[in-house]
Amino acid sequence: MTVILTNLKYTVIGGIVLTVILIAVMSNLPGERFAVDHAWLTFIFRWLHVLSGVMWIGLLWYLNFVQIPNMPNIPDEHKPAIGKVIAPAVLFWFRWAAMTTLITGLIVAYMNGYLLEAITLGSDGASKSTIIGIGMWLAAIMWFNVWFVIWPNQKRALGIVEADVDSKAASARTAMLFSRTNTLLSIPMLYAMVAAQNIY
Repeated sequence: MTVILTNLKYTVIGGIVLTVILIAVMSNLPGERFAVDHAWLTFIFRWLHVLSGVMWIGLLWYLNFVQIPNMPNIPDEHKPAIGKVIAPAVLFWFRWAAMTTLITGLIVAYMNGYLLEAITLGSDGASKSTIIGIGMWLAAIMWFNVWFVIWPNQKRALGIVEADVDSKAASARTAMLFSRTNTLLSIPMLYAMVAAQNIY
């Protein structure tokens, strides 16, 4: 067991294997009918959407609740480890989790037949389309911030691309402000996503 738990790749593979076992067990319960059909595929994409969303928002909150507030407490001689090792790894998973969350969310909305209504914020008159649409637009704004504001500015702030000292400082502040913007937006976005499931 320690071989699995001491290697992240094996841990993730173990989680996938356990999920497959769970699916197999649940699909063989009395009265259950398992078929790889539209409903099952929609469910799988919803699960992938939630999985990637947990990664995205988890890293967003890690950055804003743990890393950024505690940077002033880290001795100067240790700060390069954060900027050269931890932050680039966090930002890699952060931006790709954002991309995966957006794509799987759009797929789920399309497969469930409410994509257009949600994008137009309930032009069909359904309150469910309005609330899920608000959540989708907030998530899209957050995704845009990740890819087109936070990441380009972090590349300068972390020295991944060349920048002078003043540009690095300005870029770090811009990245932090937009990361805080995403934290602010994540709260109503998550409310809208959950609320949509409870409106009939």
